[in-house]
This record gives sequence, C-alpha cells and structure tokens, in this order.
Amino acid sequence: MVNWKQEVEERRDAMLEDLKALLRIPSVLNESEAREGAPFGEEVKLALDWMLATGERDGFKTKDVDGYAGHLEYGEGEELLGILCHLDVVPPGGDDWTYGPFNPTLVDGKLYARGAIDDKGPTIAAYYALKIVKELGLPISKRIRLIAGCDEESEWRCVKHYFKTEEMPTFGFAPDADFPIINAEKGLYDGVLVQGKPAKMPDTVFHLVSFEGGERPNMVPAFAKAVVKVFEETDVEPKFHAFLAERNLTGVVKSTEHGLEFEVFGVAAHAMEPNKGINAALYLAIFLKTLHLDYNGKQYIDMVTHLFRDSRGVAIGIEASDETGDLTVNGGVFHYAEGRGTASMNIRYPYTADFTERLQMIREAAAAYGFELKDRTHMRPHHVDPNHELIKTLSRVYEKHTGDTADLIAIGGGTYARSLTAGVAFGPVFPGGPEVAHQVDEYVDFDELLEAVAIYAEAIYELAK
Repeated sequence: MVNWKQEVEERRDAMLEDLKALLRIPSVLNESEAREGAPFGEEVKLALDWMLATGERDGFKTKDVDGYAGHLEYGEGEELLGILCHLDVVPPGGDDWTYGPFNPTLVDGKLYARGAIDDKGPTIAAYYALKIVKELGLPISKRIRLIAGCDEESEWRCVKHYFKTEEMPTFGFAPDADFPIINAEKGLYDGVLVQGKPAKMPDTVFHLVSFEGGERPNMVPAFAKAVVKVFEETDVEPKFHAFLAERNLTGVVKSTEHGLEFEVFGVAAHAMEPNKGINAALYLAIFLKTLHLDYNGKQYIDMVTHLFRDSRGVAIGIEASDETGDLTVNGGVFHYAEGRGTASMNIRYPYTADFTERLQMIREAAAAYGFELKDRTHMRPHHVDPNHELIKTLSRVYEKHTGDTADLIAIGGGTYARSLTAGVAFGPVFPGGPEVAHQVDEYVDFDELLEAVAIYAEAIYELAK
C-alpha cells in the first residue's frame, strides 16, 4: 500500500523550488507583445515553456499547442484522464504587496506571490501528484494528461484553441477552486457597455474630462481616478474629503493642468463575489454624481451608478438565486474620455435563471443612458451528475484522506472544469480556508498544498488504474 503523504514529504523541497521558479514569471496577459507561438505575450509563453521543459526533465511526453496551451502526458490506454490547470495570472492589483507579487516568499508556512493559489500552486501540486504516480510505476490503464492553459483569466482562448485539435478527455478535474468537489458552476457572461456619439450641449460648472478604473473584468477595481474641469469657484474639495470620511475610504484630490484630479482607493477581489472587495470606480462615480456635470459626463456617471449600484443586480431588476448562489454583477474596467466611455460588465448567474430575459433587461437599462451592451464572452452553466463515477471516486479519496464528508458544492467562479464534457473542480482550498485569489498578498498555505498533492496523487491513480 502506498503511503501517499510520505511520498509527498520526500519531494517537499523539490516541489517548493519548482513552484518558486514558476511564480517568479510574471505571466500576465500582454497582447501588445502577441506573436505567432506566443498569442498572450512573452511572459505567458515563458511560463508555458517552463512547464513543458519541467515535464521533459521528468520524462513526460509534452506538446506545445501554438502557445495557447500545452500538455504533459503519461501512460497508455484508450481512455484519457484530463487535469486542467492554467499558467496565466491576473495583474498584481496594487503596489502594496508585502514581499512583491513575483518574489515568492515563504513566511510562517504561507507562500506569498501572485498565482500562489490561482493557479500556479495548484498546477504544481497536480504536477507533483502525477509525477509520484509515474515515479512509483503504478499500474494504470488510461492515459493521464495535465493540460496547461494560458488565457484562463481573460477569454479562455487557450482551451478553445486547444480543443479544436486535441482530444477531449473522457473525464477530469481542475485543481483551481475548493475542496471537496464542485460539480456545478454558474453561467458566466462578460460584456462591455459602449456610450453613443457625444452630444454637444451647453457648458456646466463641472466638465468630466476623463474617468479610469480597474484592470480586468473579473476583478473588483482597487483604484480609480477622474479629472474634472471646474469653471467656477466651488467647495468641491472639502466635499470630496467629507464623502471619503463618511464611507471610511481613502483618496486624494489635487490640481493639475487639465483640472481637478480625484483618486479613490478600494480593495481588489474576485468578481465571483464583488462584496468581498471595495469597488473604487463605483464609489468615485457616486461622488461625481453629486456634481453638476456636463451632459455626456453625467450620462456616463449615471449609467455607472445605476447599473453597478449593487452586486446583485437589484437596481436593474435582474436578481436571481438558487442553491448555486446569487446572481452577481461586477464592473471591472472603466474608461471615459472626450465625451464617450465604456464599462465592462461581468455577470455570474444561477443555472435556474432565465438569462436571455435578464440580458434584455440590461440592454434596456443601458439604452436609457445612451449605451449599447456588446457581448464579449458567454459560458453557460456547468453541471455534472452526482452519481457520475468521477464524483464517486473523488469523494471516496477525499473522505479517506480528510475524514470529512465530500459534500458537493456550486460556485460563481468559472474553472476549466466546465470546458470538459465531464469535469469538476477539485481543491486545493480546504473548507473554511480564506479566499485570497486576485487579492494583494495572495498566498497559499504550503502544508495544505502538500496535503492536496497526496489527495491528487491517489485520486489520479484511482481514476486511471
């Protein structure tokens, strides 16, 4: 009988060094560097190259699929077990990291770095689990393939491109969420609100020159700024400070050659639960709404404060809830200049919600302010039958290792599991663990990650034998 925990412990130091090496690569999407073979930029390609080279070092068959994704494969057989991971990360999201976003640092058992828990830590955990199965020479009857994508944090172009030419696994799991087992994921909609042609209207006391906030649609903006030209003497600066104090926010207002520049600092969080963050752009817009703005600027700010006023879509009548959770709305990226603006809209909705109807309601609400909602991506809800053999096997292994019941859960986030015909999300965050993905000072508890490796290793063996 294999002592899985002992096998993991013997590889602790090697795994830590490999994980640190991967975490040092700032694999953030950079389309300005896109080229053939590196569609998401040089740093993302560097992370993929590192992963494939590591696989070759350890004797796996590897394949680079045009820089969109790659895989490491072991074993023989007709059926294919897939383990889907991703190597891209969201931007750092702020300058106040304790140790730096790409300077992996282990302190009190916690390894800090962007990607530590989403998803480089889990990727290395799954890789070492597969490595253990391979090095022990355990008898298996299926091929096992670790698939590493490079655009999970953006538009999923990686897996879309990958599965155009590569085999769909018989079943599989994604180590990119929570334990025990996630067999249901909300629908994911990503769109952009586009303001119509600027109108020529009489001047007002305040003219909105620009408005900027956020880095990604799937992140709550941690910072926003706006420039406002003021044509009369006013007491707007003390009003701004009073606004911040009343809401326990921090911000800055200063004079520039273009006008008064207002800055608001919020808290970044994953868009699957916007309430865990503080949307700096929304709060800045709420303040600007109190000013007598020009027509185009007012239309933009009124739209933002109406459509993004609450994270559940209550203000626009699209709220919904079932056992998979609430519908959530996140405004992630905002831009306004020269009388015209855009705003991204990221929505996660329960599988029982009629989204076609709700989408029409959003379009109508946006049109009232002169905006058009343009679709970017839409992934339907995902669900795997609780009686599927995949779930039964993973449940049995999880319960053996933890002594806890493997309850099935649903999430608002989107994992690669939904790209599989039969796939679930499986760890590595244990019940009760903090949600630190997409946040400043993201970290992974390294001992818990090692525990996940043991679970993954036995699960891979049980699924493939």
